[in-house]
Amino acid sequence: MKGIGVSPGISIGKAFVLKKPEAALTGVLLNNEIEILLEIERFDLAVSHAVAEIESIKANAQLSLQDEELAVLETQIELLTDPQIKADVTQKIENGKNNAHDALVEVIGNFVRLFESMDDQYMRARSADIKDIGRRILNLLDKSGKVTAPEFDPDTIVIAEDISPSDTIAMDIKHVVGFATQTGSRTSHTTIIAKSKGIPAVVGCGEELGTVVNNDIIILDGINGIVYINPAQEIIDDHTIKREAYLRQSAKLKALKDISAITSDGEKITLSANISGADDLDDAFYNGCVGVGLLRTELLFMDRDSFPTEDEQFEFYKNVALGSKNNTVIVRTIDIGGDKHLPYFNLPAELNPFLGYRAIRICLDRKDLFMTQLKAILRASVFGDLKIMFPMISNVQEIRSAKSIVAQAKAELLNNHIAFNADIKLGIMIEIPSAAITADILAKEVDFFSIGTNDLCQYTLAVDRMNEKISHLYDPFNPGVLRLIQKVIEQGHKHNIGVGMCGEMASDPLATLLLLGMGLTDFSMSAAAIPAIKNIIISNSIKKARDIYKNVMEMDSSEKIIAYLQEAAQ
Repeated sequence: MKGIGVSPGISIGKAFVLKKPEAALTGVLLNNEIEILLEIERFDLAVSHAVAEIESIKANAQLSLQDEELAVLETQIELLTDPQIKADVTQKIENGKNNAHDALVEVIGNFVRLFESMDDQYMRARSADIKDIGRRILNLLDKSGKVTAPEFDPDTIVIAEDISPSDTIAMDIKHVVGFATQTGSRTSHTTIIAKSKGIPAVVGCGEELGTVVNNDIIILDGINGIVYINPAQEIIDDHTIKREAYLRQSAKLKALKDISAITSDGEKITLSANISGADDLDDAFYNGCVGVGLLRTELLFMDRDSFPTEDEQFEFYKNVALGSKNNTVIVRTIDIGGDKHLPYFNLPAELNPFLGYRAIRICLDRKDLFMTQLKAILRASVFGDLKIMFPMISNVQEIRSAKSIVAQAKAELLNNHIAFNADIKLGIMIEIPSAAITADILAKEVDFFSIGTNDLCQYTLAVDRMNEKISHLYDPFNPGVLRLIQKVIEQGHKHNIGVGMCGEMASDPLATLLLLGMGLTDFSMSAAAIPAIKNIIISNSIKKARDIYKNVMEMDSSEKIIAYLQEAAQ
């Protein structure tokens, strides 16, 4: 069956079907005020224990959690302590005389139905987290024990309708060789965790995957997004050979670590890493990066109950600067809103948060928060080659306002005799179509561009990439998207400013030669993707890449473009 290959690799093993029983109402009502008070107390205690469980998962050093996984767990804690859930459950206990189990089942069900019906991708994605915390609290209410992770035999492929966020993180995966789910997308929790763990995964396989039973023989092809159930022996033998070839190729790519990314005709390409903190640098350099093209600063703001102080932020950026080995680090100013919420910062409810109050718009409105971050980055700039990048820019006025605040931050530091790099470079992310179209205007205001293809594609095509019904329309190879990317690169070169790309397209092997042909020379991506992209670069010439680009821009559909690029890659 065909799904979406979201984490590459080939696995062969036995199925373990992960099923989550649906909670049923007991119908038992409470008799008096004392029982009501005791039931509210029982619910509050279960929530406290659930939070403690998540905290223990976060603190488990054996799990070696990545930043993406920690962010998922922070979302879980945020939801567990959501005052609206507590208020709704308490109301049902007090007014409806429902027991805590029944009250929670009804409240969670209402939230899930509400979120799943929403158009906004962030809210819809949260339904999986809501289900997860509901099950966790119910387990503690009904059994007074922790949610226990299943034990797996060697060569297990986990099969599920979907895999809950905390389950994916907490399960002992030393024997797990693959994940396959009925639902899910390229941005689902299963995808995030599988990629961070390096485990092959296929999501969005459909209801047919529900026919799998425990111990069925499964072949999972995370490269092409295919799952085989109880295949013939010749298919198993064929994929065993393919798996061995894939593993050999992976080992070969790792050996490229210390080789420069230079095309066969001598063009030097910069391959940088997207990171969330200093702890990611070792892995980034191990995979052969030559700097940081995107330092996400949101994690610093998420793992806490109040905004970090200037000194706390300074230490964070300083540690990254010192660990960067004098290589460039592009620091993106805080990009909250949209799908990134802070539990202590009450953002207004919005029908379309991705089109609303987020990123640079918040910074320009809350100058106090922006000034604090800018001063911390500037102070850290004396310890390494830091650059500042503003996200979600849509017009030149926003750039000028942001630069004005940077000037104010510099003036304050100067008045206080605090050292900083006065010549620090300023850049912007190009992720809104208006910014791409007016790249010639914006280029006069900044030192560099970085193309964020995830949002640029989403906004250009009016496609919610989290919506499974239309996710097939999310297409970075759409001629319209490609023309915007080409225009940004062209205008950057024309105005002698650097142009990089830090979106998912930078790590897509199918896009590498096309982007090189467009003139892109700075790629930034997850550390694990660097070796494969480097291999493509050193194995090809700029001349070939330009020929590919010229041919692609004459095509009228992404289907033709993708087929042509696949043929060129082979």
